[in-house]
Amino acid sequence: MIKKDELYYPTEEFKKNAWVNDPKIYEEAGSDPVKFWEKLAKELFWFKPWKNGFLHKPPYFQWFAGGKINITSNIFERDWETRKDRTALIWEPEPVNEKPRIFTYTELLKEVCKCANYLKKMGVKKGDRVGIYLPMIPEAAVAMLACARIGAAHSVVFSAFSPDALRVRMQDTGAKVLITADGYYRGGKFIDLLKNAKDGIKETKIKKLAVVQRSGKTPWQEEKDFCKAAEMDSEDLQFILYTSGSTGKPKGCMHVCGGYTVQANWTGKWIFDFHKDDIFWCTSDLGWVTGHTYTIYSPLLNGITTLMFEGAPNFPAPDRWAQIIEKRGVTVFYTAPTAIRMFKSYGEDILKKYQFNKLRLLGSVGEPIDESAWLWYYNNVGKEKCPIVDTWWQTETGGILITSLPGMGPFKPAFTGLPFPGIKVEIKDGNLVILPPFAPGLLRGIYKNPKKYSETYWSQYGKKVYFTSDGAIIDKNGLIRIIGRVDDVIKVAGHRISTGEMEAAINGHQEISECAVIGILDEIKGEAPAVFAVYNGTRPAEEIKKEIISQIQKVIGPIALPKEVYLAADLPKTRSGKIMRRILKKLWAKEELGDLSTLANPESVDKIKKILYG
Repeated sequence: MIKKDELYYPTEEFKKNAWVNDPKIYEEAGSDPVKFWEKLAKELFWFKPWKNGFLHKPPYFQWFAGGKINITSNIFERDWETRKDRTALIWEPEPVNEKPRIFTYTELLKEVCKCANYLKKMGVKKGDRVGIYLPMIPEAAVAMLACARIGAAHSVVFSAFSPDALRVRMQDTGAKVLITADGYYRGGKFIDLLKNAKDGIKETKIKKLAVVQRSGKTPWQEEKDFCKAAEMDSEDLQFILYTSGSTGKPKGCMHVCGGYTVQANWTGKWIFDFHKDDIFWCTSDLGWVTGHTYTIYSPLLNGITTLMFEGAPNFPAPDRWAQIIEKRGVTVFYTAPTAIRMFKSYGEDILKKYQFNKLRLLGSVGEPIDESAWLWYYNNVGKEKCPIVDTWWQTETGGILITSLPGMGPFKPAFTGLPFPGIKVEIKDGNLVILPPFAPGLLRGIYKNPKKYSETYWSQYGKKVYFTSDGAIIDKNGLIRIIGRVDDVIKVAGHRISTGEMEAAINGHQEISECAVIGILDEIKGEAPAVFAVYNGTRPAEEIKKEIISQIQKVIGPIALPKEVYLAADLPKTRSGKIMRRILKKLWAKEELGDLSTLANPESVDKIKKILYG
């Protein structure tokens, strides 16, 4: 990349080969977003064309109304002759001595048809909901695609979620079938998933359990016939995916066939600059929306190779992720800032033997990336040549809505970038909002809860403005920086302080690999920040704490000075890498912690208890 002042730009060579390299695209898309999205939609395969591009009855809307489509027809039947022998999916198991599994598009279609016919035999019909509680094995992708093939809405539940979490979601969907597995490997351990599944379907409507063996044996092995794709209305339900907040019942985000397919196809093609020989590794589990859209649907819609990895990226050695990139010739790598900071914490020496010659583009997702992590990623993984697309989106949006396109830039550390062409955003009172005509892949409702849908997204600025719940700022170049959830704000003596901004400042310290800031009670100020920072060095703790405070003072100012600084060896995290700040708050307040089954490192909780209470 080329650096000009604080901004970075793609090289001329990258720019020349990129799908989008002319800024006029923003002008074209902005002048008539509906016409723009319709033009993109026309390049996909539709059984029947739509009558209306965009219909709006606030807070509800439709895209491509009257059109008939199937996402799997656009993966398999479209451009079939050019992609049928191409590799569709590479699966890397966690055990290093186990054989990987590789599927061409033809082989993947056969598996999808087998599974689709098996589901039909079980009585699953178009419009039914199917639960999927599977680990990162190829059958998870097959099950999702099979549901889409026959027009059943899948609801994937993250395999590390507890039986209770599974039960709540299955009760809400009313699914009668659940696809699960006997288990999987994670961090060298074999996890018994079937036990959790059997427990989790109690008190639900699930009548049939389909069990995949981790060895690759499936209940649909005998099914052979081709399965024709169901013709789905553009606004038919494609899938339900639950977002779990810190309080209350999880929300079932409803995504529909037409708009989601269009958005998944084009955001992947332009943001990751997909070309036919690309090998794309998105490290997200399929239990999250990132896994849905950018591990499965988007790369396959674009006819490229997607890579799935079963295990932990640092097992059995800290450089396992780097080994996989090198071994498989990964060209585009998409991961979370938490993972980047973890890689960074192992030091640069372990990367000296890796050239990453095939890598040409990097991505970041899940939370705002701080400047030090961005620069480490750029220098040590991207070797100062790969554009970094820092992406903002949500479970609700279905696909990426803000990032600088790699063929143009500009890129700025800690700034997400520009809205995707055809997306209109504004920052009102520090809050990021989306304006009509909205993204085609934006959720159409919360399953069985229209009241919650209206209250959560459409009540703050009226029924025509989508409220993201994220705070943001914009710089002189029009680049947007996400500063965290609106509820991740501490009010210190009447001043609003973003925990995300504080964390970014602390992560600038060379010896802190990651941190979390929470608000704690303060008799005078009402609330004050408390810092939990990961430090595994040998210098005196008090010295490091003073440096952290000094860093905050320098970057933000005295108003943000923490009341407490705690140094820990690790912080409680989910398997997707998100730090559980909610647990830290409860630990500090000595409250009941609740279900910890989703944690990747439950042992960290006891260690932090000792730090807090002795």
